[in-house]
Amino acid sequence: MHVLVTGAAGFIGYHVAEALLARGDRVTGVDEVNAYYDPALKRARLDRLTKHEGFAFRQHDVSDHAAMLIFRDVGLDAIVHLAAQAGVRHSIRMPEDYVRSNIEGHFEMLELARALPELRHLVYASSASVYGDNPKLPFSVRDPVERPASFYGATKRAGEVMAISYARLYGTPTTGLRFFTVYGSWGRPDMAAGLFVRAILEGRPLQLFNGGRMQRDFTYIDDIVAGVVAALDRPPPRGAAHDSHRLYNLGNNRAENLPRFLAILEEACGRKAIVENLPMQPGDVRASCADITESIRDLGFVPRTSIDVGLPNFVEWFRSYYRI
Repeated sequence: MHVLVTGAAGFIGYHVAEALLARGDRVTGVDEVNAYYDPALKRARLDRLTKHEGFAFRQHDVSDHAAMLIFRDVGLDAIVHLAAQAGVRHSIRMPEDYVRSNIEGHFEMLELARALPELRHLVYASSASVYGDNPKLPFSVRDPVERPASFYGATKRAGEVMAISYARLYGTPTTGLRFFTVYGSWGRPDMAAGLFVRAILEGRPLQLFNGGRMQRDFTYIDDIVAGVVAALDRPPPRGAAHDSHRLYNLGNNRAENLPRFLAILEEACGRKAIVENLPMQPGDVRASCADITESIRDLGFVPRTSIDVGLPNFVEWFRSYYRI
């Protein structure tokens, strides 16, 4: 297939593009390569992708309507839309960034899919943040999601509703994937694994919120990529008369306690962390865990990597990339 991967310079987008190229697909990547975190990491990912003969890259903002028009004439078979403004806390400070990337950019991808009547499938990234501080664990795709705890989560839920509407109106086969706390090699430096490892290795205090009384469904990047590719290869039926939209959780199906997560990182780094305990932060939730019943049934999705294996792998990559 010829697949458009948005957010190709990002953490998940890079890995998905690499997996598609490895199996022989053509990939056109698009990314604005913004400075939300160090663009050098994004360009290093792109450097690895451009070594593949089947990869082409265009630097654009997905919310730029005129720029997105060019993709109507390049012979796309599918779209994997992963471009988004990430970060729960940043969404409190700069909500306008999320409207532009996560709502306007998402709209442009839906419009692109609508303009391509032969498109096989549109797969897009949602987030576990849509569940908010849901007291029921694990989170099911059947749970109500009307009260996200962050504006980031609100924009991701808005994207789901928009996609459901477009699928029903225009019949484009569309699948949304709710990712649960993804980590691994080439990972974002603003997420817990990267922040904690850097602080431990540099001997600086790391911030632990709510006294560490938090749980997360940490999901290794290889498992996420397997889920994305499996979803891409299993489009819903085409046509407005069908239910052309699907929604799945992609998580490890385990709620890991944050102190255990930290202890594994300490062991992998070979030194103890200096911990600064802070109160719960606005937009944070106390726990997340994915019910992956539908993902197992429909996608054959089986997460295989525990944090006991994945976190040491991440530390090894981190030391190598940052030369620490």
